[in-house]
Amino acid sequence: MHFRQWKRRELITLLGGAAALPLAARAQQGGRMRRIGVLSSLAADDPETQARHAAFLQGLQEWGWTTGRNVQIDYRWAAGDVDRFRKYAGELVALAPDVILATGTPVTAALLQATRSVPIVFAQVVDPVANGFVESLARPGGNATGFTIFEYGLGGKWLELLKEIAPHVTRAAVLRDPAIPSGIGQLAAIQGVAPAMGVELRPVGVSDASEIERAVTAFAREPNGGLIVLAAPLSILHRELIITLAARHRLPSVYALRFFVTSGGLICYGPDSIEPYRFAAGYVDRILKGEKPAELPVQAATKYKLVINLKTAKALGLEMPTSVLARADEVIE
Repeated sequence: MHFRQWKRRELITLLGGAAALPLAARAQQGGRMRRIGVLSSLAADDPETQARHAAFLQGLQEWGWTTGRNVQIDYRWAAGDVDRFRKYAGELVALAPDVILATGTPVTAALLQATRSVPIVFAQVVDPVANGFVESLARPGGNATGFTIFEYGLGGKWLELLKEIAPHVTRAAVLRDPAIPSGIGQLAAIQGVAPAMGVELRPVGVSDASEIERAVTAFAREPNGGLIVLAAPLSILHRELIITLAARHRLPSVYALRFFVTSGGLICYGPDSIEPYRFAAGYVDRILKGEKPAELPVQAATKYKLVINLKTAKALGLEMPTSVLARADEVIE
């Protein structure tokens, strides 16, 4: 996974003169305790949450910030609940933090509705320009900046991949969250290429577990079906159920993020979901030292990983094409 300016040597350059100071000296800058808010779209006990949080804390420590010594962190865990996004965004803004770390597109949207003055560093946002979070990637212009994982157009690649690994598929259920703009945008990208590929799409909402189970079970009653699972907090929250349903109904499935595949999903094509949090700490550090989000460019992923679970492919009776295996960055056996 590579982000522009994210290699260690380049990151030191990116963070300028601060990198030359010893950790102890930088830790004492400003003297007072600083305050960071963290609003996560997932649950506190989700392993993915814990990995992201650990990466963020590691990044902060690299730049001289230690919880309880010179920085206080206030957490809110929304567990995929859109109402909580709004509620917790308001709570964090009311605490008057120096900066807020936002996880994902809907969380960032909620925070920007709550404040246009508190600095926000986002991670794993889809197409921040199209969502109106920033004026441009080079010059965000407002109170938010951060790290974007992909643009909506990647959705078309997921459908192409599904057809490549399972040519018999003529119907695809697209699991998405219709309540968030990124769910609409990703679906639109898939709809743009579906006719040329001879695939009929069936959008499926992921508002709760019963809806997912009911819709996928109904979809699977007809033959030649497959799944595309879009990147959304609710699909991540319900990932074990989605993976179980795909296996039960023998549906070839394409995911946006690696941890779906390590949990038993078939294949994914997308960015690293942990590294952005380590490097988001670098932007938090710069903001705590006086820089403005408006002037910190949004960093975009430049490399996506193709990960395949061959054990799952075998269980589905799929022979993975040599062309796909040759492109794989990781194969789970």
